[in-house]
Amino acid sequence: MDRVLVFDTTLRDGEQSPGATMNIEEKLEIARQLDRLGVDIIEAGFPISSPGDHEAVRLISEELRRPAICALTHAQKEAIDRAWDAVKGAARPRLHVFLSSSDIHLAYQLRKGREEVLEQAREAVALAKSYCEDIEFSPMDSTRSEPKFVYQILQAVIEAGATTVNLPDTVGYTTPEEYASFLKGILANVPNIGKAIISVHCHDDLGLAVANSLAGVQAGARQVECTINGIGERAGNASMEEFVMALRTRKDFYNLETGIDTRQIHSASRLVSDLTGIVVQPNKAIVGANAFAHESGIHQDGVLKERLTYEIMDAASIGLTSNKLVMGKHSGRHAFKKHLDDLGYQLDDEKLARAFLAFKQLADKKKDVTERDIEALMADEIRTAHETYHLELVQVSCGDHNLPTATVKLLDPQGETLADAALGTGPVDAVYRAINRLVGVPNNLIEFSVKSVTEGIDAMGEVTIRIESGGHVYIGRGASTDIIVASAKAYVNALNKLVAVRGTVQAST
Repeated sequence: MDRVLVFDTTLRDGEQSPGATMNIEEKLEIARQLDRLGVDIIEAGFPISSPGDHEAVRLISEELRRPAICALTHAQKEAIDRAWDAVKGAARPRLHVFLSSSDIHLAYQLRKGREEVLEQAREAVALAKSYCEDIEFSPMDSTRSEPKFVYQILQAVIEAGATTVNLPDTVGYTTPEEYASFLKGILANVPNIGKAIISVHCHDDLGLAVANSLAGVQAGARQVECTINGIGERAGNASMEEFVMALRTRKDFYNLETGIDTRQIHSASRLVSDLTGIVVQPNKAIVGANAFAHESGIHQDGVLKERLTYEIMDAASIGLTSNKLVMGKHSGRHAFKKHLDDLGYQLDDEKLARAFLAFKQLADKKKDVTERDIEALMADEIRTAHETYHLELVQVSCGDHNLPTATVKLLDPQGETLADAALGTGPVDAVYRAINRLVGVPNNLIEFSVKSVTEGIDAMGEVTIRIESGGHVYIGRGASTDIIVASAKAYVNALNKLVAVRGTVQAST
């Protein structure tokens, strides 16, 4: 069977989802999971965009030795130098140079002619090649470009040293048939195309990103660029789990394979959702809560008799456990650690001790602690592991004849205790007003949602919020058996992201 390389850009293009910006430790956590997942190339970031992104790429490059680590760069000397400085410590470094190729981008964004762009692309790739062997080039907005001009650019950059050429459907405009025809035209009209791997990078504006990616590999591409849960600019990127499972489930049709350990998919999906705050929709293919659920009586009857009647994939193949974990306050540390291992969490002794304490506190409040409770608990622990502000105390007084009042205590970046109180129209409003008095960062709350993690009156509640500041959206999540506490955790989580990422520059291919 033929092999397709998986190029994961969750940490770069995926992070450009509104509100999904991650701090350095969160990026490292996801990179480690991508390594366990078996992706071939990790696009770790865009180093010129911010000092934080440069540092994240540098740390990932130094820690992970199996996958290739890629840094995105403009076709400019300063950006290329900066990208190389970040990725040079990798065992397998890659530089990914991009430059627009469509007439609409040339006219309105670059304000350059084709010959000027052609020469800039050639020079940029040659400079990148002087630093390392593995060079990727992307003619941005290629699917809306004049094909003959794309042929010229690809021939020039391959001559200059590009080893991978990527054909981005930057705005999700193309269709599977058009995309396949476009790639076949490249294979037929670029004389030196055999010296490079063809890559596909598709966006989901028309809901066709995965379909276009599959059409691309059918036409001859051997690298797919994708993200966990399909996150990314606007409507997102091609979903890694959907693409990989399509090849795996329909290997009779595609006759292609990847090096992905599909049993790590569920863990990767959950981790990315937890750290970005972007909830996976219930009916999302592969990793949605309903992906392996059956409510219809006819379907239930069929599955009970033979799973293959209504399931084309085994839930265990993506890492879902068939049994439901139930633990309580008498469960020991060893059993807790084993269950965490089974769920895909790998913790050092310090993190395990903190997680076990949180588990015991939860078990004192709930009779039974389920697998979903522990996943929510671990998500909360990950979110609070590296904070600017830490929530220490929330105390609320409210009722139908009382004026809602909240007292809040935070720890600031220096470890000093901050405390204040506020009145509000309700308990959550009072809590948020008190937190705002302490943090002092202007923002607007634009969305607030709450859901039950598990069933029952003692269920954990999970709150997801979105705040807006300076034209950017930041997502926060928090979980607790007390919904007011969960609301406070979610707000502090969003504010920490706002504080951490001000001034970040973003890019897209």
